[in-house]
Amino acid sequence: MVAGSQQWLSCLFDFMKPQQGSILINGIPLHELNRKEWTEKVSIVFQDTYLFPDTIENNIKVGRDYTREQVINACKIAEIHDHIMCLPDTYDTVIGERGITLSGGQRQRIAIARAILSQPELLILDEATSALDQETERKVQHNLDKIRKNKTTLVIAHRLSTVENADVINVIKDGRVIESGKHDELLALRGYYCELVLNSQESLMVTTN
Repeated sequence: MVAGSQQWLSCLFDFMKPQQGSILINGIPLHELNRKEWTEKVSIVFQDTYLFPDTIENNIKVGRDYTREQVINACKIAEIHDHIMCLPDTYDTVIGERGITLSGGQRQRIAIARAILSQPELLILDEATSALDQETERKVQHNLDKIRKNKTTLVIAHRLSTVENADVINVIKDGRVIESGKHDELLALRGYYCELVLNSQESLMVTTN
């Protein structure tokens, strides 16, 4: 699934050409779009996020002209605002190289705040909430759903709870889409996705018993 997802991302940014078919953006073939204009409309959050040895606010703004109020709003959506307010200098707190003073989940939420600040037309979350506990992840997803109406969010994840409320789930195996549909539709197929869900539930039962 990882190899397949990376190929998809490369195709979305026109670094690779699909072997068959084409990618359409609002009905327009991707190769006909201006790459610079297209990439400016896209924000992506990876599993491992790079943070600068600078203030939290500057790490979120990354040189862009946004107000403190806009930064705070993005952090509330990413469920990181309350933690930042507990830090000695709040948004002016300087974090270490690569954000070493923060946990993995905190770094991921700062990266999400950074990505949504520009209100991108396409938001890509590549294992971007993998370090969050399920309750926090659910809150972040709920917040994103509210602000992302009429916009596209592409979520790449192995944790099934991350994608179960998606409009469309594409199941990738060996670099190919083998199933596609909503969560309930895929369960009804009783195929590979259903098998993954059942296995994850069994693992959860083993963990909690």
